[in-house]
Amino acid sequence: MSAASKGHVVVIGAGVAGLAAAHRALARGARVTVLEATDRVGGKLLPGEIAGLRVDLGAESMLARRPEAVGLAREVGLGDRLQPPSTATASIWTRDALRPMPKGHVMGVPGAAAALSGLLSAEGLARIERDAGLPPTEVGDDVAVGEYVAARMGREVVDRLVEPLLGGVYAGDAYRLSLRSAVPQLYQAARAHDTLTAAVRSLQAKAAEAGQTGPVFLGIEGGVGTLPLAVADAVRTRGGEILTRTPVSELRRDGTGWRVTAGDRTLRADAVVVAVPAPAASALLRAEAPGAAAELAAVEYASMALITLAYRRADAALPEGSGFLVPPVDGRTIKAATFASQKWGWVGAEDPDLLVVRTSVGRHHETEILQRDDAGLVQVARHDLRAATGLDAAPVATRVTRWTDGLPQYPVGHHARVARVREHIAKLPGLAVCGAQYDGVGIPACIASAYAAVDQLGGDLAGVRELTANPVQSLHGGAGE
Repeated sequence: MSAASKGHVVVIGAGVAGLAAAHRALARGARVTVLEATDRVGGKLLPGEIAGLRVDLGAESMLARRPEAVGLAREVGLGDRLQPPSTATASIWTRDALRPMPKGHVMGVPGAAAALSGLLSAEGLARIERDAGLPPTEVGDDVAVGEYVAARMGREVVDRLVEPLLGGVYAGDAYRLSLRSAVPQLYQAARAHDTLTAAVRSLQAKAAEAGQTGPVFLGIEGGVGTLPLAVADAVRTRGGEILTRTPVSELRRDGTGWRVTAGDRTLRADAVVVAVPAPAASALLRAEAPGAAAELAAVEYASMALITLAYRRADAALPEGSGFLVPPVDGRTIKAATFASQKWGWVGAEDPDLLVVRTSVGRHHETEILQRDDAGLVQVARHDLRAATGLDAAPVATRVTRWTDGLPQYPVGHHARVARVREHIAKLPGLAVCGAQYDGVGIPACIASAYAAVDQLGGDLAGVRELTANPVQSLHGGAGE
């Protein structure tokens, strides 16, 4: 490790990426100060309660087939609270019915038309088969997921399955989202095969060969929102300092180090990790890294809201499974619903007399719905739940959680923008960036980004190079958000 990374490291931002960076820097022997503008740590991971039950009011599951999130949870003492979903069975609410989530696809793209039987029309299924006879499509440096899949297999595949799956991860538009950044494994396979069908089958064969067992996703008893709290405790135990309600107003070079201004406080640092969303990062980097600042200023975000409802179990009956996704093409308001009491054993066990349901609204450029007040959002959630499941009972409690500009968008060319940001940052010794706007929006991606940032401060660029070549695919955790 370099002298800079073993000295005083200031981490700006106490979301899961910032806290993971602080945790790793302390393990590398640095003195660490974390500065957070808000009054809490955790960012988009937020534990809460409804009707006396603990629930997640932000992200509720994490990809288990990457090592970062599960590994960090175990390191900070949460290993015995890791839990798989009680059910992995989900549905698609489309054409006025809940239809089983099909198997045998990669982010909605099938290896055979039969995999989507029952979800697509006969014409849609026939269109998938035409892929095998089409000339190869050059995906080039990047291409929109929806555009590429529709050209090969038809729009119905995109509209009925790819769109709701990607929308659950990014709250974005499949026809704008980058194949290379959002579904990186499929991008690489598409470059190596003449048809999309062959590309998907190659990924399926590789997965079967790997013989991965165990759950794809895990939650944490008490909520995934408890992870950043445990990491923060571990940071403090190791001697790190975490200051909330401490917004940083200026970041400047100071000799061989950095000067960080936060209110009336000035900190001198040997190295700085900027772990805040793109708009805030852009403002902080403007003085010393104007090129990186300009790139980050162009990153767009989607806003969304979660409506959590608690019902008396005696009054409410739900279909089996973890919940359902909703294709935008069907014109519904909610985009997903999670039957939390059925999906997570610990939620159901906390009060067997209650049922908890989470619904989500809001997609990129879809702002009208989010202008409604909380009561209005509860009303539309109940309306759509009734139409989908017949659930007509009055909830005993409701909570609305708004995530304004919560999800960074990965349009075509996103990877190149991230590479340019890092190129500008690399010119400034003792500076690194991490977070959801770079290499993946899921929890493992944010943690991988944080680890790569800290390693970079020590002169080890292997992590950054790996993320640049292979972004972390952010999958959909069942039927929620």
